[in-house]
Amino acid sequence: MDGVIVDTEPLHHKAYYGMFDALKIEVSDVQYRSFTGQSTINVCRSLCDHFKLTNNPQDLVHIKRNIFKDLFKNDPDLQLIDGVLELIKEYHNNGLTLVLASSASMGTIEGVFTRFELDQYFLTKLSGADLKASKPHPEIFLNAAKVSGHHKNNCLVIEDSTNGIQAAHAADIFCVGYKSVNSINQDYSKANVVIKDFKEITYEKVKLLL
Repeated sequence: MDGVIVDTEPLHHKAYYGMFDALKIEVSDVQYRSFTGQSTINVCRSLCDHFKLTNNPQDLVHIKRNIFKDLFKNDPDLQLIDGVLELIKEYHNNGLTLVLASSASMGTIEGVFTRFELDQYFLTKLSGADLKASKPHPEIFLNAAKVSGHHKNNCLVIEDSTNGIQAAHAADIFCVGYKSVNSINQDYSKANVVIKDFKEITYEKVKLLL
């Protein structure tokens, strides 16, 4: 979802750095970018280990999510990625089964889907925050293929992050790497195809990929 359907990264960036300020820790840009595609709880566990914090990782999650919730309601930066709604509608109208598989919490997923009225196009939504292993572990995409009702060889993942692309690769599912203007310093080497615009994977074009 993040970076492919909606650009919540500016909000997450503000929320994470608000949490860092509250905890009085200094996180480098390089370290922050390494968190891309990971669930919030795993990021917070990593922070507790790295900075030897006495806090419970779940406490960090609450701090970050409270800041994010306020931004989600009030920040105008939250918008759908250019061209994605047209692509979703085209896929849906041509009978493709759409499943959302995101590292975001289900609360965040539901908020995005409600705000932009996306439920009508998707079979179901999966949150990596509910899983033991976060991307780059393949579990979330294997689960998505299973609930879709289709063999994974007939599935396609669209990802914009290193961790997400590695997860799709590990799941042995065809992966489209979406290299957007917001995708900074991500590794697309394990993607089967790399695009910069959703017009490159219209229904007619994507049929030829699998």
